[in-house]
Amino acid sequence: MPPAASDETSTNPRFLAAGDTAVVVEFGVVVDHAINRRVTSLGRALRGAGLAGIVDLVPTFRSLMVHFDPTVVRRAEIEETVNALLPELSDEADGGRLWRVPTVYGGDYGPDLEDVARRTGLTPEKVVEIHSGGTYECYMMGFMPGLGYLGILPDELALPRRTEPRVRVPGGSVSIATNLTNIYTKESPGGWHLLGRTPIELFDLRRAEPILLNAGDSVQFYEIDEPTYREMRARADEGDPVIAPEEISGSGEGA
Repeated sequence: MPPAASDETSTNPRFLAAGDTAVVVEFGVVVDHAINRRVTSLGRALRGAGLAGIVDLVPTFRSLMVHFDPTVVRRAEIEETVNALLPELSDEADGGRLWRVPTVYGGDYGPDLEDVARRTGLTPEKVVEIHSGGTYECYMMGFMPGLGYLGILPDELALPRRTEPRVRVPGGSVSIATNLTNIYTKESPGGWHLLGRTPIELFDLRRAEPILLNAGDSVQFYEIDEPTYREMRARADEGDPVIAPEEISGSGEGA
């Protein structure tokens, strides 16, 4: 499914109560680059506004949940602050980081590569070329610590989830489903199609910053061979993050 067009709520958000200690700022009802960029832009702006009483900010594909301490700040104050910040928000990809993620594709590391090729009418090599040729924006975090939902996949690789989910998916598995791609950060059940595996640890409590990827960042995958995977994996086992981000700014659509 390709990105949907922005709707009228993308510039005039709705405020939705989420109990008495949170409010949801909803910018739209679809998975869309511009809507998500406004979500992440609002998150950055709220952090910079210095409004007392904000406990946490949780971005999703199309909204930002603002957790607050009602003994310090009223919901009305938060809504006033958000409305004041709206003219400053950007629909452009700005302020995030770019992560280049090494990936070994196919074989035991990507057991669904051949099936994905068959179902899409492509060769396995072409699937790898298309998948590793895109730049994917991290729309939101979820499902497990450090896992980011990345999109948008090119139409050629858009497939529904597997009809029979696996009981165990290895950590580091690079996968696709619908029009998204992601990286399983730890071993878990899962129903996405496994194209490959990365040696890096996106979530590691031994590091000062346990989570590498954040909403608003971008990811590019690049192919490595098995010996390189093993060498990088050995470093990751010692707590080395292996990769470092590049700061990005400006506009541009993800693949």
